[in-house]
Amino acid sequence: MTPIESYIQTAPLATQPQLTALRTTILAVLPDAEEQLKYQMPTFYWHENVIHFAWFKHHIGLYPTPSGVSAFQAELTAYKTSKGAIQLPFDQPLPLELVRRITDYRKQEVIEKFGLTE
Repeated sequence: MTPIESYIQTAPLATQPQLTALRTTILAVLPDAEEQLKYQMPTFYWHENVIHFAWFKHHIGLYPTPSGVSAFQAELTAYKTSKGAIQLPFDQPLPLELVRRITDYRKQEVIEKFGLTE
């Protein structure tokens, strides 16, 4: 079991399916990412910290770094955001396609930063 799978098991049962869907969506974009816990949050590490998430009482916090938030600001107007965070309320469907695109954006940033090929 990965650290992120263990983390998801600590969440309330009702939220575990959403957290699992989020993990699956991110892993589809970052299949080679190392699943870690950093800052007590699930972290997908691929040459650097790419994206994090965490569950709270009323929402999932998604942390794609400030660039991952600012690049999609126009599509995030329905969500509370801050410099590097997006709040995804539990009472709304997860925007998994948007999460996929944000994760891919961050992946492309890492590829450019480190001169990698996909």
